[in-house]
Amino acid sequence: MGSEIPDQLRMFLFPFLAHGHMIPTVDMAKLFGSRGLKTTIITTPANAPLISKSIRKNNDLATEIDFKIINFPSVKAGLPEGCENLDVVATSMEMTMKFFKATTVLLKPLEVLLEESKPDCLVADMFFPWATDAAAKFGIPRLVFHGTSFFSLCVSACLVQYQPHKKVSSDSEPFVVPNLPGDIKLKRKQLPDFIQQEDETEFTMLSKEMQQAEIRSFGTLVNSFYELEPAYADHYRKVLARRAWHIGPVSLCNRNVEDKALRGKQASIDEHECLKWLNSKKPSSVIYVCFGSLANLCSAQLREISLGLEASGQQFIWVVRKNKNGQEEKEDWLPEGFEKKVEGRGLIIRGWAPQVLILDHEAVGGFVTHCGWNSTLEGVTAGVPMVTWPVFAEQFYNEKLVTQVLKIGTAVGVQQWSRVGGDFVKREAIEKAVKEVMVGDKAVEMRSRAKALGQMAKRAVEERGSSYSDLNAFIEELSLQRCLKGRN
Repeated sequence: MGSEIPDQLRMFLFPFLAHGHMIPTVDMAKLFGSRGLKTTIITTPANAPLISKSIRKNNDLATEIDFKIINFPSVKAGLPEGCENLDVVATSMEMTMKFFKATTVLLKPLEVLLEESKPDCLVADMFFPWATDAAAKFGIPRLVFHGTSFFSLCVSACLVQYQPHKKVSSDSEPFVVPNLPGDIKLKRKQLPDFIQQEDETEFTMLSKEMQQAEIRSFGTLVNSFYELEPAYADHYRKVLARRAWHIGPVSLCNRNVEDKALRGKQASIDEHECLKWLNSKKPSSVIYVCFGSLANLCSAQLREISLGLEASGQQFIWVVRKNKNGQEEKEDWLPEGFEKKVEGRGLIIRGWAPQVLILDHEAVGGFVTHCGWNSTLEGVTAGVPMVTWPVFAEQFYNEKLVTQVLKIGTAVGVQQWSRVGGDFVKREAIEKAVKEVMVGDKAVEMRSRAKALGQMAKRAVEERGSSYSDLNAFIEELSLQRCLKGRN
């Protein structure tokens, strides 16, 4: 379907200004465009080139997706000039809160855009709770995009409602998440700091605003598929009575090598060089190690990872983030002569990697991940078992889904939620976990389950699949809303 269709639905997408939020939003825009919806992404000047490059390459979608640019008040907010992305300041809580406060200034320009264009729907990130009222002002349905799983949404809601973490005697005492399928156990120290804290903070207030805005919104779009977490999809919609549509995995809209390579920032390695290295390896023989765009591990921890990988005897691709300030620094985390020692067996990528391209390669047989939902779902979609190493956000919840519910991963043993680094994991634990997902009977069982889920993920987005059908239902609901609005 093309833009000449007179009754074409028009969607506004407003992602939070962080790569982990923008990447799935761009995928959503591609998905909507492929189904004949006219989609506009709202972003800021510095972020526009990052999220538009993959769309410009796709002529089929170029006419279906455009951009609206609004200015971000970096300097006024006390942030570095040109700082328009959370990834730049996430290691400092003070700067992170300044960044969140600065985003509230985007309310007025958003209202101007909504009044001018009057889209049929606004899909706004969970970190923009004020978007619900802004959309309501013009009679526009606001959808929330959390960028996480039904499982995590259910855990979060149950913790807020029942507060079981306040009934245990210590941070290390396990408790069962009440009124949730699966007998899910957590510890207080694994919960986000804004849930653990008794005192009201800026972030706890933001969290409450987000919860209230979600309840008052038109519904939620979830980057997941029904077969992955049926009990929790049902719980969210039936027990918690929240309107939601599962439309994922949205990363599957990227079908060829170029689409996969262009997701996110500019890769620090040429995709052809990366594929050439992988092509030289046997199926399921390489473990991929990556901690996302925000986790910040110290030099001592990186050194332990290098020694753990070496001791495991496994072939690996390891993505290590460069210094955030762009300054050259001595690589004191890398043992002397390490790269020469593992030459041919290990590939270190410093910076950004084409993750989906790597995970989808048949040579990759395991994934060491921080359990961010984008990475977790990409691992599921690729059909690879995981070593779970959560750091912050809802990552400890995602770990439970992977290891306890899906049984396609093994925990490295991290126990403490932390904005910077988390628990220190020794090389022996890393070696053990890597071997567990790569070799032996347990690895074979996990890989078998993971591959089955990967096949389900691909079927879900095909015609008549669960996510394809739920997206149809969502489009029909929007069309009905527009009809009802037209009659009034």
